[in-house]
Amino acid sequence: MSTEAAAPALAPWIAAQRNALLAQRGHAWLLQGPSGLGQFALALELVRAWLCEAATAHGACGHCASCHAIDVHTHADLCVLMPETELLARGWPLPEKAQAELDDKKRKPSREIRVEAMRDAVEFAQRTSARGRGKAVLVYPAEQMNTITANALLKTLEEPPGDVRFVLASEAAHQLLPTIRSRCLGHTMVWPEQGAMLPWLAGWGVAPASADALLRMAGGRPDDALALSRAGRSPQAWAQLPRALQRGDASALADYTPAQAIAALQKLCHDLLALRVGAAPRYFAAADLPAPPELAPLTRWSRALATAVRTAEHPFNAGLMLEALAAQAKNALHSRPSTV
Repeated sequence: MSTEAAAPALAPWIAAQRNALLAQRGHAWLLQGPSGLGQFALALELVRAWLCEAATAHGACGHCASCHAIDVHTHADLCVLMPETELLARGWPLPEKAQAELDDKKRKPSREIRVEAMRDAVEFAQRTSARGRGKAVLVYPAEQMNTITANALLKTLEEPPGDVRFVLASEAAHQLLPTIRSRCLGHTMVWPEQGAMLPWLAGWGVAPASADALLRMAGGRPDDALALSRAGRSPQAWAQLPRALQRGDASALADYTPAQAIAALQKLCHDLLALRVGAAPRYFAAADLPAPPELAPLTRWSRALATAVRTAEHPFNAGLMLEALAAQAKNALHSRPSTV
């Protein structure tokens, strides 16, 4: 079953980008930009329109058999390539062999787009369209292709069959092979205005009193703000996090996984670095931040957090790792402040 609730309405900034891209020709698009800007939503809107039986310049009709098949994740002419963890989270079916391996507990869901899935997609691209509207391949997040997987896609992307189109959506396009990037038309995701994001979040049931704070927590990224709301993240607890860590209170991270804790600490470190060089903080209100330490300890902390990311998903002991992260934060925050 899908974990995604039905959206009250498509975000207006996604609709505008969809309309602009549909007006252009091309067999392969690369949607790129930081996380939380709706790459997957835009990619899905494009393939819905490409495969729709009654599409207009403003996208798919939403009512035909093709649109329904996409809604229930069973369209014969759509191949969705995502890491198995992402497929499961979004309620998309896994290939039969992969599902059987997971059911038999032979392995855990992959966090990368597996080369076997890509080879199936290449074979899919060679087949005749089942519905006569062509075929589409959606890859997200595209940076989760390793080199072998990306190379398996390369030839088909360069010389596609006449009726197949590709959309690759990425939150780290710089990690893609240059040969992949060069074979796609690029589109940089639009960063929506605050005035457009607040009504959209309200449509998802986010309380207006929390929306501004959630957007700040997410660095102004609407999808990430919505994810924080769904996860039950409290703006009040977020505002108290810097002072709690300054006191060495590891319980402030108790509701976080190690990966989530590192992401939160990186945001805090970013804002303290910004303050230290005279810029405005992005993720926290300035009043909620302690006086920033010197650049040197902040830089060391930033590097240590970047190193910790590598083992965040597989810590030896999650509780001990959170305590270590809190202690590391306290040490950084108590470095001798500037006298300036």
